Amino acid sequence: MGIEAIDVSKRFGDFQAVEKLSLSVETGSLVALLGPSGSGKSTLLRLIAGLELPDTGRIFLTGEDATYRNVRERNIGFVFQHYALFKHMTVRQNIAFGLEIRKASKKFIQERVDELLTLVQLQGLGNRYPSQLSGGQRQRVALARALAVQPKVLLLDEPFGALDAQVRKELRQWLRRLHDEMHVTTVFVTHDQEEAMEVADRIVVMHRGRLEQVGTPAEIYDAPASEFVMQFIGPVNVLRGDHGLACAVGDRVFVRPQDVAIETTAEVGSVPARIRRIINLGWEVQIELNLRDGQALVAHLPRDTFEGLRLRVDQEVFVSSKEARSFTPDYAI
Repeated sequence: MGIEAIDVSKRFGDFQAVEKLSLSVETGSLVALLGPSGSGKSTLLRLIAGLELPDTGRIFLTGEDATYRNVRERNIGFVFQHYALFKHMTVRQNIAFGLEIRKASKKFIQERVDELLTLVQLQGLGNRYPSQLSGGQRQRVALARALAVQPKVLLLDEPFGALDAQVRKELRQWLRRLHDEMHVTTVFVTHDQEEAMEVADRIVVMHRGRLEQVGTPAEIYDAPASEFVMQFIGPVNVLRGDHGLACAVGDRVFVRPQDVAIETTAEVGSVPARIRRIINLGWEVQIELNLRDGQALVAHLPRDTFEGLRLRVDQEVFVSSKEARSFTPDYAI
């Protein structure tokens, strides 16, 4: 096992950041810690890194108890959101820093830095300073510096959070390819659901210092374990009372927008609704509706389906649900 946390807890004053949390990360896997602010994901990452010590519990790295080892002894690469590069050093010097601290030979350092510059696609930029690079290039330098010492574990704390949307998308695709090439056990923190779904082998959903669910992206999305996971992972309609739309029962029924079907004539199991807004998202069309009881409902339709229906604002239509979920009170938020 690459990483194992057993009954780990951490409190800061009156705030319980992590509570009796147990987690296993397989060697060579890429795992996302996903959750809202204050869910404990960054604290858990810092506990794994040794930047914080747990109040209770144990942490194992590659099968060895590392609970009270210092940061350097853990052989971990850590990448922060804001790069943390040395501004007065060139790209090459930044990447070489950890190797120089470990007194590696000059020949090895030069070969390793050249190898990493190629790996992170920054050939020819080794003599530039961080101020001469774009945000995406700086984050690649930070990753190369973390990888230089050949860590057993790579930890990334919201590594793309400071970048614009297009650069984030490019870098997370690049990170996935990089991981597939290097197979370093990697854990990264994010609050971006799309980022976690696109990059990770497995997702750890955290809420209030505890694990809500651990699974593959498909498992997390298609079979959420709780109301919190259902609402946090992807858009969802929350319907209350006797709305007549879904076969699921309960005070709160959850329907994904892509599971809402729209017809212009009444069908078995459908209920009337009125279109109040149509939003063209390019790859699909978002339809905002109101049910007869006033509850709002959002549907996502493929463009060809939308065009075939010829829908318009204020039109009365009939909606039904392809799939709906409800949860027992034990899983309530």
